[in-house]
Amino acid sequence: MKLLLASPPIHGHILSILGVAEGLASRGHDICVLAGQKYRGRVEAAGARFLPLPAAVDFDDADLDAFLPGRADKRGIAALRHDLIGIFMSVVPAQYRALRSALATESFDAVITELVFGGTLPYLLTTPRHRRPPVYGISSVPVTIDSVDTAPFGLALPPRPGALGSLRNRALNAFVHRVAFRPVVTALNQALAECGVTQGAWIFDAALSYDGVFQLTLPGLEYPRRELTDRIEFLGPLPASSSGTELPDWWDQVGERPIVHVTQGTIDNLDFERLVAPTIRALADEPVTVVASTGGRDVESLTDLFPEGRLPANVRVARYLPYGALLSRTSVMVTNGGFGGVQLAARHGVPLVVAGATEDKPEVAARVAWAGMGVDLRTGTPSPERIAQAVGTVLADLRFAHQSAAIGSVLGADHDPISRILAVIHEDALTEVR
Repeated sequence: MKLLLASPPIHGHILSILGVAEGLASRGHDICVLAGQKYRGRVEAAGARFLPLPAAVDFDDADLDAFLPGRADKRGIAALRHDLIGIFMSVVPAQYRALRSALATESFDAVITELVFGGTLPYLLTTPRHRRPPVYGISSVPVTIDSVDTAPFGLALPPRPGALGSLRNRALNAFVHRVAFRPVVTALNQALAECGVTQGAWIFDAALSYDGVFQLTLPGLEYPRRELTDRIEFLGPLPASSSGTELPDWWDQVGERPIVHVTQGTIDNLDFERLVAPTIRALADEPVTVVASTGGRDVESLTDLFPEGRLPANVRVARYLPYGALLSRTSVMVTNGGFGGVQLAARHGVPLVVAGATEDKPEVAARVAWAGMGVDLRTGTPSPERIAQAVGTVLADLRFAHQSAAIGSVLGADHDPISRILAVIHEDALTEVR
């Protein structure tokens, strides 16, 4: 098959597209990826052809403040609103034109785009199904669809059962649409109108417009809601790629003590004083081994935060770590709530301590606590004391590990997300022929 994939130039989202591209290309399919220039080498290394995004919307995800001034000063709902308008709504027309251009230049059997690639929505809303290939979404964020069963996405509130819960959710959904996110609604509808769309839309319900959505979530880490259709398939996380990532020299000397892995991911890692450094200080005298990842930054950017550049004796650090090997030995993961890392931890049965404050991270943290597989610290900058207490709680109470293992085992050890994606595309093609 010949498939077109597309993603905005944001690391956590392009990683999902790259994983799918590599999996499909390795099975002999012709893959073209519409993405930012920064990721050209990785697209080609995955065995796919590269198609560049327009320069105007090809920003550097490592410096989002340069693309969207004032971002660093926003918090909570204001920050999410600012990001949605500036990073996702404003680029919709250019993404839409790039997608249409790619589809006009070549014929593709199917299209797979990241759900946050906003240019797909106007394409779906302006192009009848019989005049286009099937279009699927890949989602590397929690489910955002509005529901009477859940609070609106962005508030990080867990479900509340019963009639009072439904009443709460209806009221909050109305508030979000009409007040809190009204500027987002306006920005999206203006962007859609520029693309020729005459009806309004709600960005968090975009998944319902696709022919199918592959949700990279373990089912037990998502809130139940009646609006979920059988067109939304829970694939769980893509396998962690260890390509080019070798075990560090110190790996064999880690010992038998419980491993606590701490990370701030690969994007929100400019200030290790938010989580990684406090975690190291919190556990310096505990009978554990702390394994920290700098997410690609120089190790010295972390060690320089400690007296004489020396880390506590029970700490080991690397720029990157092969997650398959690491998580199979990890007892607790301390994270800022990166979606992919949390899903991989659950797939390996690792309980979590989450300190998420930006993007979708508070929603991820809330789901971890709701699922019973970890502790939500409800802040992005916890104190060492809070971290130590949370890690101690998770280590002492085996129910967290048992619940994580139960959630991670649902899909089965032989589950293959790429095979399932291909199966869905083939099944849909056969249905159309009939």
